[in-house]
Amino acid sequence: MSTQDGPILIIGTERSGSNLLRLVLDAHSRIAVPHPPHFMRYLSGIPYNGDVDAMVGDAMWLLRNHIHPWRHVIDRAAVTEAAGPSLFGVVSAIYDQYRVAEGAARWGCKSTFMVEHVDEVLAELPDARFLWLVRDPRDVAASAKRAVFGYCHPYRMALRWTAEQELARAALARWGPGVVHLVRYEDLVSAPDREIRAICDFIGEAVEPAMLAHHLSGNARVTASLSASWRTAGDPITTARIGAYRRGLSDRERRQVESVTARAMETLRYPFDGASLDEPAPDPLGVALRGFAVRLAVEARSLCTDRNHFRRWRRDATVRWMRRRATPARALVLAGESR
Repeated sequence: MSTQDGPILIIGTERSGSNLLRLVLDAHSRIAVPHPPHFMRYLSGIPYNGDVDAMVGDAMWLLRNHIHPWRHVIDRAAVTEAAGPSLFGVVSAIYDQYRVAEGAARWGCKSTFMVEHVDEVLAELPDARFLWLVRDPRDVAASAKRAVFGYCHPYRMALRWTAEQELARAALARWGPGVVHLVRYEDLVSAPDREIRAICDFIGEAVEPAMLAHHLSGNARVTASLSASWRTAGDPITTARIGAYRRGLSDRERRQVESVTARAMETLRYPFDGASLDEPAPDPLGVALRGFAVRLAVEARSLCTDRNHFRRWRRDATVRWMRRRATPARALVLAGESR
């Protein structure tokens, strides 16, 4: 695989415009970026101990229960034959099979949680390239309050944002700008021609007009139809959601978010209120209770509006079962190590 044909992975924090960037990339004739089942997020903690068949089996099970079904059937036997010995080797084989079915030269992945697995990806595929997508954490927190994905409480989302930006920053420092490219959501939607050109220069592709009309694709329409949390996937690029926190967060919630994220915000050129540095951390019990209440409201709305609501519940139940099943195996491994 040449450098130009290496995979493209979007990393950062969810609710940062990753569906927008996914669809922009997917609109390119040489790139295929399906909606991610988040294989590494859900399976990386399971002790497979090198059992490729078990890894493939669980990955295929997760794919069957994916909340955004793929439009190509993935052949399990072919994945097992092509997979490398690691979990990401299995993931890569699945994505590569999708790429072939799409007739594309390279695949992409928009699972922002891959920010935790940059080194693993590069160990398997040294030609991989990463787009570090970052958005104002206040807007991320405001978006998460209304979405079925992410933490509903802004303070918890701020903690996640801070941790994931630090991981991305460390990846950039370690691997350099030839491997990790920073994309600010606000720049992408404010100057899409310029930013898409910079992205294409980074990944070694020519800009194609379809990338600026991503919302007209069939993939965008399908995504927008599945969940209220993805409804904007069918919209053209717009600056309308910059500063959405002014409507979506209370003043106290804004201060709580800024108190956690201030250092990273300053580095990433997001202005904030310095007085927020004195904002005390909220009571953990209060955070848990408030987050639970907001989650109930979000789930009730999802039940009424989302076509994939029950698929998401089934996916979550599948993941819980996989992890419970793995617990005895983990205990045996730990017992063996303690001898």
